[in-house]
Amino acid sequence: MKAAYDPIPIDVDPSKGLINVKIVIAIFIGITALMVAWRVYQQLFAWDMGMDSFEPEFQTYWMNLLYAQWIVEFILATTIWSYLLKTRDKNVFNLSPAVELRRYFTLFLWLLSYTWIIYWAASFFAEQDASWHQVTVRDTDFTPSHIVLFYGTFPAYIIAGVSSFLYARTRLPQFAENISIPFVILVVGPFLILPNVGLNEWGHTFWFMEELFTAPLHWGFVVLGWSSLAIGGLGIQIILRLLALSKLPNEPNITGNMLTMNK
Repeated sequence: MKAAYDPIPIDVDPSKGLINVKIVIAIFIGITALMVAWRVYQQLFAWDMGMDSFEPEFQTYWMNLLYAQWIVEFILATTIWSYLLKTRDKNVFNLSPAVELRRYFTLFLWLLSYTWIIYWAASFFAEQDASWHQVTVRDTDFTPSHIVLFYGTFPAYIIAGVSSFLYARTRLPQFAENISIPFVILVVGPFLILPNVGLNEWGHTFWFMEELFTAPLHWGFVVLGWSSLAIGGLGIQIILRLLALSKLPNEPNITGNMLTMNK
Protein backbone atom coordinates (compact mmCIF):
# COMPACT_ATOMS: atom_id res chain seq x y z
CA MET A 1 0.00 0.00 0.00
CA LYS A 2 1.46 3.37 -1.00
CA ALA A 3 1.64 5.93 1.79
CA ALA A 4 -1.03 8.62 1.62
CA TYR A 5 1.55 11.39 1.93
CA ASP A 6 3.48 10.30 -1.19
CA PRO A 7 0.98 10.71 -4.05
CA ILE A 8 2.71 10.35 -7.44
CA PRO A 9 0.50 10.16 -10.54
CA ILE A 10 1.65 7.52 -13.01
CA ASP A 11 1.74 9.96 -15.93
CA VAL A 12 4.03 12.41 -14.12
CA ASP A 13 7.80 12.37 -14.59
CA PRO A 14 9.17 11.19 -11.20
CA SER A 15 12.26 13.34 -11.66
CA LYS A 16 10.19 16.52 -11.58
CA GLY A 17 9.95 18.35 -8.29
CA LEU A 18 12.71 16.36 -6.58
CA ILE A 19 14.55 19.52 -5.57
CA ASN A 20 12.29 22.19 -4.11
CA VAL A 21 14.44 25.30 -4.36
CA LYS A 22 12.05 27.30 -2.20
CA ILE A 23 12.42 24.86 0.69
CA VAL A 24 16.21 24.85 0.35
CA ILE A 25 16.29 28.66 0.44
CA ALA A 26 13.86 28.69 3.38
CA ILE A 27 16.12 26.32 5.34
CA PHE A 28 19.18 28.47 4.73
CA ILE A 29 17.38 31.72 5.54
CA GLY A 30 15.55 30.34 8.58
CA ILE A 31 18.62 28.84 10.23
CA THR A 32 20.78 31.85 9.38
CA ALA A 33 18.15 34.21 10.81
CA LEU A 34 18.10 32.23 14.07
CA MET A 35 21.88 32.30 14.37
CA VAL A 36 22.04 36.03 13.61
CA ALA A 37 19.30 36.68 16.17
CA TRP A 38 21.33 34.86 18.83
CA ARG A 39 24.42 36.88 17.91
CA VAL A 40 22.55 40.20 17.98
CA TYR A 41 21.09 39.30 21.38
CA GLN A 42 24.60 38.65 22.66
CA GLN A 43 25.83 41.97 21.29
CA LEU A 44 23.00 43.85 22.98
CA PHE A 45 23.01 42.21 26.39
CA ALA A 46 26.26 40.29 26.98
CA TRP A 47 28.60 43.08 28.02
CA ASP A 48 26.20 45.06 30.20
CA MET A 49 23.99 42.29 31.61
CA GLY A 50 26.10 39.15 31.23
CA MET A 51 29.28 39.77 33.20
CA ASP A 52 28.03 39.09 36.74
CA SER A 53 25.73 36.13 37.33
CA PHE A 54 24.70 37.50 40.74
CA GLU A 55 23.10 40.60 39.26
CA PRO A 56 19.31 40.52 38.75
CA GLU A 57 19.79 41.63 35.13
CA PHE A 58 21.69 38.41 34.44
CA GLN A 59 18.73 36.39 35.63
CA THR A 60 16.37 38.47 33.52
CA TYR A 61 18.26 38.47 30.24
CA TRP A 62 20.29 35.26 30.33
CA MET A 63 18.80 32.67 32.65
CA ASN A 64 15.33 33.34 31.25
CA LEU A 65 16.77 32.88 27.75
CA LEU A 66 18.29 29.58 28.87
CA TYR A 67 14.99 28.33 30.31
CA ALA A 68 13.08 29.43 27.20
CA GLN A 69 15.53 27.56 24.96
CA TRP A 70 15.16 24.38 27.00
CA ILE A 71 11.37 24.54 26.81
CA VAL A 72 11.30 25.18 23.05
CA GLU A 73 13.92 22.51 22.35
CA PHE A 74 12.07 19.91 24.42
CA ILE A 75 8.79 20.65 22.65
CA LEU A 76 10.40 20.53 19.20
CA ALA A 77 12.30 17.31 19.89
CA THR A 78 9.32 15.42 21.31
CA THR A 79 6.96 16.69 18.61
CA ILE A 80 9.20 15.99 15.60
CA TRP A 81 10.54 12.65 16.78
CA SER A 82 7.10 11.42 17.86
CA TYR A 83 5.63 12.45 14.51
CA LEU A 84 8.35 10.67 12.52
CA LEU A 85 7.85 7.47 14.52
CA LYS A 86 4.06 7.60 14.53
CA THR A 87 3.78 8.23 10.78
CA ARG A 88 6.41 5.66 9.81
CA ASP A 89 5.77 3.67 6.65
CA LYS A 90 4.83 0.14 7.72
CA ASN A 91 5.21 -1.04 4.13
CA VAL A 92 8.61 0.52 3.61
CA PHE A 93 10.08 -2.48 1.77
CA ASN A 94 7.52 -2.26 -1.04
CA LEU A 95 8.15 1.25 -2.34
CA SER A 96 8.16 2.18 -5.99
CA PRO A 97 11.47 3.63 -7.24
CA ALA A 98 9.78 7.01 -7.78
CA VAL A 99 8.55 7.22 -4.19
CA GLU A 100 11.88 6.09 -2.78
CA LEU A 101 13.73 8.62 -4.92
CA ARG A 102 11.55 11.44 -3.64
CA ARG A 103 12.17 10.38 -0.06
CA TYR A 104 15.92 10.51 -0.56
CA PHE A 105 15.64 14.13 -1.58
CA THR A 106 13.55 14.78 1.53
CA LEU A 107 16.37 13.18 3.53
CA PHE A 108 18.76 15.60 1.83
CA LEU A 109 16.73 18.49 3.27
CA TRP A 110 17.06 17.04 6.79
CA LEU A 111 20.80 16.57 6.32
CA LEU A 112 21.11 20.08 4.92
CA SER A 113 19.53 21.49 8.08
CA TYR A 114 21.80 19.34 10.23
CA THR A 115 25.05 20.31 8.51
CA TRP A 116 24.17 24.02 8.30
CA ILE A 117 23.49 24.20 12.04
CA ILE A 118 26.68 22.27 12.81
CA TYR A 119 28.62 24.73 10.66
CA TRP A 120 27.39 27.66 12.76
CA ALA A 121 27.87 25.82 16.05
CA ALA A 122 31.34 24.39 15.39
CA SER A 123 32.86 27.34 13.56
CA PHE A 124 31.34 30.67 14.49
CA PHE A 125 29.93 30.17 17.98
CA ALA A 126 32.63 27.74 19.15
CA GLU A 127 35.40 30.18 18.26
CA GLN A 128 33.38 33.02 19.73
CA ASP A 129 33.11 31.11 23.02
CA ALA A 130 36.88 30.68 23.19
CA SER A 131 37.51 34.37 22.49
CA TRP A 132 34.89 35.39 25.07
CA HIS A 133 36.61 33.46 27.84
CA GLN A 134 40.00 34.84 26.89
CA VAL A 135 38.87 38.35 27.79
CA THR A 136 36.37 37.72 30.61
CA VAL A 137 36.38 35.85 33.91
CA ARG A 138 33.58 33.32 34.28
CA ASP A 139 31.72 33.14 37.58
CA THR A 140 29.18 30.60 36.34
CA ASP A 141 28.93 27.75 33.86
CA PHE A 142 26.03 29.55 32.20
CA THR A 143 27.88 32.38 30.50
CA PRO A 144 26.34 34.37 27.61
CA SER A 145 28.46 32.45 25.12
CA HIS A 146 27.68 29.07 26.70
CA ILE A 147 23.94 29.67 26.79
CA VAL A 148 23.90 30.19 23.03
CA LEU A 149 26.57 27.63 22.06
CA PHE A 150 26.01 24.68 24.41
CA TYR A 151 22.31 25.07 25.16
CA GLY A 152 21.14 26.67 21.92
CA THR A 153 23.04 25.55 18.84
CA PHE A 154 24.03 22.10 20.16
CA PRO A 155 20.46 20.95 20.93
CA ALA A 156 19.36 22.47 17.61
CA TYR A 157 21.68 20.28 15.54
CA ILE A 158 20.93 17.27 17.75
CA ILE A 159 17.23 17.66 16.95
CA ALA A 160 17.99 17.91 13.22
CA GLY A 161 20.47 15.01 13.27
CA VAL A 162 18.23 12.57 15.15
CA SER A 163 15.32 13.61 12.94
CA SER A 164 17.39 12.80 9.85
CA PHE A 165 18.23 9.36 11.23
CA LEU A 166 14.63 8.62 12.23
CA TYR A 167 13.35 9.71 8.83
CA ALA A 168 15.77 7.38 7.06
CA ARG A 169 15.04 4.46 9.40
CA THR A 170 11.26 4.76 9.03
CA ARG A 171 10.90 5.65 5.35
CA LEU A 172 13.82 4.30 3.30
CA PRO A 173 14.38 0.55 2.75
CA GLN A 174 18.16 0.91 2.65
CA PHE A 175 18.29 2.25 6.21
CA ALA A 176 15.27 0.36 7.54
CA GLU A 177 16.83 -3.00 6.72
CA ASN A 178 20.32 -2.28 8.07
CA ILE A 179 21.84 0.28 10.40
CA SER A 180 24.24 2.56 8.55
CA ILE A 181 27.49 2.88 10.53
CA PRO A 182 28.45 6.22 8.89
CA PHE A 183 24.97 7.55 9.67
CA VAL A 184 25.26 6.49 13.32
CA ILE A 185 28.71 8.08 13.64
CA LEU A 186 27.47 11.24 11.94
CA VAL A 187 24.62 11.65 14.44
CA VAL A 188 26.00 10.13 17.65
CA GLY A 189 29.45 11.76 17.49
CA PRO A 190 28.28 15.39 17.53
CA PHE A 191 25.51 14.39 19.97
CA LEU A 192 28.15 13.24 22.48
CA ILE A 193 29.72 16.70 22.43
CA LEU A 194 26.87 17.87 24.67
CA PRO A 195 27.69 15.41 27.52
CA ASN A 196 31.35 16.37 27.05
CA VAL A 197 30.34 19.89 28.06
CA GLY A 198 29.91 18.59 31.61
CA LEU A 199 33.51 17.37 31.72
CA ASN A 200 34.68 20.66 30.24
CA GLU A 201 32.88 22.77 32.85
CA TRP A 202 34.04 20.51 35.68
CA GLY A 203 37.63 20.99 34.53
CA HIS A 204 37.33 24.76 34.28
CA THR A 205 35.84 24.85 37.77
CA PHE A 206 38.95 23.25 39.29
CA TRP A 207 41.66 24.61 36.98
CA PHE A 208 41.89 28.27 36.07
CA MET A 209 43.38 27.81 32.64
CA GLU A 210 43.66 30.04 29.62
CA GLU A 211 41.01 29.26 27.04
CA LEU A 212 43.23 27.44 24.56
CA PHE A 213 41.53 25.12 22.12
CA THR A 214 44.56 22.81 22.25
CA ALA A 215 44.13 22.21 25.98
CA PRO A 216 43.61 18.49 26.86
CA LEU A 217 40.26 19.43 28.36
CA HIS A 218 39.04 20.29 24.85
CA TRP A 219 40.28 17.20 23.04
CA GLY A 220 36.87 15.57 23.37
CA PHE A 221 35.29 18.40 21.40
CA VAL A 222 37.81 17.96 18.60
CA VAL A 223 37.62 14.16 18.33
CA LEU A 224 33.83 14.07 18.51
CA GLY A 225 33.63 16.96 16.06
CA TRP A 226 35.66 14.96 13.56
CA SER A 227 32.86 12.38 13.53
CA SER A 228 30.90 14.77 11.32
CA LEU A 229 33.27 13.71 8.51
CA ALA A 230 31.27 10.46 8.40
CA ILE A 231 28.89 12.33 6.13
CA GLY A 232 31.25 11.33 3.33
CA GLY A 233 30.61 7.63 3.95
CA LEU A 234 26.89 8.25 4.21
CA GLY A 235 27.01 10.15 0.94
CA ILE A 236 28.63 7.19 -0.82
CA GLN A 237 25.92 4.84 0.47
CA ILE A 238 23.18 7.17 -0.73
CA ILE A 239 24.78 7.78 -4.14
CA LEU A 240 25.11 4.05 -4.82
CA ARG A 241 21.44 3.58 -3.99
CA LEU A 242 20.42 6.51 -6.20
CA LEU A 243 22.37 4.98 -9.08
CA ALA A 244 20.47 1.73 -8.61
CA LEU A 245 17.11 3.54 -8.48
CA SER A 246 17.83 5.54 -11.63
CA LYS A 247 19.06 2.54 -13.65
CA LEU A 248 17.08 1.81 -16.81
CA PRO A 249 15.74 -1.76 -17.33
CA ASN A 250 18.42 -2.74 -19.90
CA GLU A 251 21.23 -0.67 -18.43
CA PRO A 252 24.28 -2.37 -16.83
CA ASN A 253 24.30 -2.45 -13.05
CA ILE A 254 26.87 0.24 -12.25
CA THR A 255 26.93 -0.40 -8.51
CA GLY A 256 27.36 -4.10 -9.06
CA ASN A 257 30.33 -3.49 -11.37
CA MET A 258 31.88 -1.16 -8.79
CA LEU A 259 31.62 -3.77 -6.08
CA THR A 260 33.11 -6.39 -8.40
CA MET A 261 36.06 -4.14 -9.25
CA ASN A 262 36.84 -3.69 -5.57
CA LYS A 263 37.21 -7.43 -4.95
